[in-house]
Amino acid sequence: MTKNIILANRYYDSVVLMNAAEKIKAEIGASQVSLMMGTDANKDIMRATNLLTPDGEKAEPGDLIIAVVANDDSGINKIPDMLEEMLAPKQDGEIEKFTPRSIEGAMDILKGANLALFSIPGEYVDYEGEKALDKGLHLMLFSDNVSLETEIKLKKKGEEKGLLVMGPDCGTSIINGKAIAFANVIRKGDIGIVAAAGTGIQEVATLIHKMGCGITHAIGTGGRDLSREVGGITMRMGIKALMEDPATKILVLISKPPHPDVEKAIYETLEGINKTVIINFLGSDGKEAVARGFGFAPTLEEAAIKAVEASGGHPVLPEPENLDAVMESELSKLASSQKDLRGLYSGGTLCGEADLIFEKAGLSVLSNVTKKAERKLKDVFHSKGHCLVDMGDDIFTKGAPHPMIDNTKRIYRIAQEAEDAETAILLLDVVLGYGSNPDPAGEIAPAVKKAKETASGAGRHLICVASVCGVEEDPQHAPTQIAKLKDAGIIVLPSNAMAARFTMKMLEKIGSKAAV
Repeated sequence: MTKNIILANRYYDSVVLMNAAEKIKAEIGASQVSLMMGTDANKDIMRATNLLTPDGEKAEPGDLIIAVVANDDSGINKIPDMLEEMLAPKQDGEIEKFTPRSIEGAMDILKGANLALFSIPGEYVDYEGEKALDKGLHLMLFSDNVSLETEIKLKKKGEEKGLLVMGPDCGTSIINGKAIAFANVIRKGDIGIVAAAGTGIQEVATLIHKMGCGITHAIGTGGRDLSREVGGITMRMGIKALMEDPATKILVLISKPPHPDVEKAIYETLEGINKTVIINFLGSDGKEAVARGFGFAPTLEEAAIKAVEASGGHPVLPEPENLDAVMESELSKLASSQKDLRGLYSGGTLCGEADLIFEKAGLSVLSNVTKKAERKLKDVFHSKGHCLVDMGDDIFTKGAPHPMIDNTKRIYRIAQEAEDAETAILLLDVVLGYGSNPDPAGEIAPAVKKAKETASGAGRHLICVASVCGVEEDPQHAPTQIAKLKDAGIIVLPSNAMAARFTMKMLEKIGSKAAV
C-alpha cells in the first residue's frame, strides 16, 4: 500500500530529510519512504513513480509530503512523531545545542566562517544566496532546481566580490582537506582539481590517493557552469585560485565538453600558467588542449594517472589476478538468450565515462546520460538492449534519497534485470565517502546474490562487475566493501574505466559467440 501524510508549513534541510527517510524506512520496515515538499514539480515526479495519493495532491508548495510504501499501516501513523524527534534540537545534559535557522544565527556561532553550504529548495536560493555573498561568504549550492537566471546572477555577484559560487547541484568539494557534501578522505598533496562533476572529482581524487599521491583542493562548479549562458565563471575563478596557490603544482580540469566560447575563455585563463595542466573534457577529442601544450585525458582514470605521473608518484592501478580465466569461466555459464549489458549507476559522471568507453569501442548502448538522440533511453524505468542508467538523475531522486545514500531503487532494478532472459552482465558502481550510505556493499551484495539465484533458477547465469570509488580511510573502509562484493560473486575492478573495459571484452566475446 502507498500512503501520503501532509505536514503543513514544514521545511527541513533536504540532506537531513534524506537521512531521516532512510532511518524511518528501517525503523518501520517499509519498502520505501520519501520526504518532499509539495511543489508542482515534486508532485509530477511522485505521480511518475506512483508515490502520490489523493491526500498528497492537496499539499501546498510549503507543505512536507511523507510518502510511504509498506505492506501494512501499522507503523505509518508513527512517522510524524518519529520525524519530529529525529529533527528536534538535541540536548547535551541540560545545555541545548542551538540549531541556527538563519545565516546570521550560524555566523554568530561560527565566528570567522567564510563558506556557506546550501541545501534548501531552489526557489529560496536567490534571496539567501545574495545575503550570504553580501556577508562575504563563498557559496556551495548543493540545492538543485535553481533557475539559470539565479545561477548567473549569483555567480556574477560572486565574481565581483571575489567569492566562489560552487553549484547549483554541486555535490562534491574538498577544501583544505575538508570533505564537503559527498566526498572522500584524500591525503594532501600537490594536485588541484576544478570540476563540473561530483563523482568525477571523487573518482579522480580516490585514484590519485590509491596511487600514493594527494590533492590541495577540489573545487566543484555545478553542471551548468560551462554552458554558454553561465560562461564558466566558477571554473575560471577556480583555475585562477589554484594558479595562485603555491601548494598546487598540477591542475586537473574535469567536465563534459564546454561550449566552444567557454572553452576558449578557459584556455585564455590558463595562458602563462607555469604548472602542469591536465584536461579531462569527457567526450572531447582533446585536439585543442594538446595544441595549446596541455595534457589531455579521455577518461577519469587517465586524468588521475597523468596527474600522479606529473606529481612524481607511481601511476599504476594493479589489475586483479587471473582476470582472463575468470572471464572465460563466467562466460561459459551464460545461456544462449543472454547477450545484453545492464549498467546501473549511482554516479552520473561515472555512467558517462563508461558510456564513452563503450561508444568508442563501437558498442551501441542506450543511456539517459548521452546527448545523442539515437542513443537516448526513452523509458528510464525499463531497460532495452545494452543500457547504462544513471539512477542519480533527477527523475529518480526528486523527493527521494540519492542512490549514493539509499539503494532501494537500485536494488529493485537489479531484481528487475535478473528477470530478463536477455540480461548477461550487470555493471555497477559503489561510491563511498562522507554523505554516502554507511554500508552500500552490505545492501548491494545481497541484492546481487539474490539476482544470481533468480537467474540460476531460470537456467541462466548472471555476471556482475563493479568498481568501488573510495579509499581505505573512508568511513565505509573500501577493503571491507570490496570483500563484501566479492563474497557475493561480484567481479571488482580498481577503477570505473577498468570495469567498463573488462565488461567490453566480455561483450565482444558474447557477440563473437553469437555470430558463430
